Amino acid sequence: MARVPDIPFERLTDAQRRVYHEIAAARNGHVLGPFAVWIRNPDLADRASQFGNALRVHGKLNKRLFELMVLLVARHWSAQYEWSVHEQPALKAGVSQEIVEAIRAGRTPRFVNDDERLVFDVISEINEKRTLSQPSYERALAVLGLDLLIELVTAAGFYSTIAMVVNVFDAPVPGGKRPLP
Repeated sequence: MARVPDIPFERLTDAQRRVYHEIAAARNGHVLGPFAVWIRNPDLADRASQFGNALRVHGKLNKRLFELMVLLVARHWSAQYEWSVHEQPALKAGVSQEIVEAIRAGRTPRFVNDDERLVFDVISEINEKRTLSQPSYERALAVLGLDLLIELVTAAGFYSTIAMVVNVFDAPVPGGKRPLP
């Protein structure tokens, strides 16, 4: 059960309605998850949406690697909502069902693609150690380059923020499912 009740649309302030429409336009007509919480502070919701769009929509990181990163963050935080809304996009972007299932189960997947292995290793190390060792940093830098590495780490931080918000406020999972063990 969600800890933060939805605000009926007719009770939104003008500022909330403006932001609501902008968020919904970029997210298949819906304002769910962290945005349903953040909408109570329209300035925060607006800036979070813009930041998220800069990463998710306008970012340069390959969508397959981006969605893999989101699943790794969601699994680390056991963020049911985050996992549920990113599992299908990850599969559509080319992350294999075997990799998705291994991550869901908390196992290290067998990777065919070296770039997926790199993202798994980098995000897993950051999640575990709260930093990235020099050898891992150099490996990531050699494969991704500085700009994409910055984008990857920033996106992982943003999705960690989302995971905390959806977990703390118990954001409803579409369909009421609990996709993570």
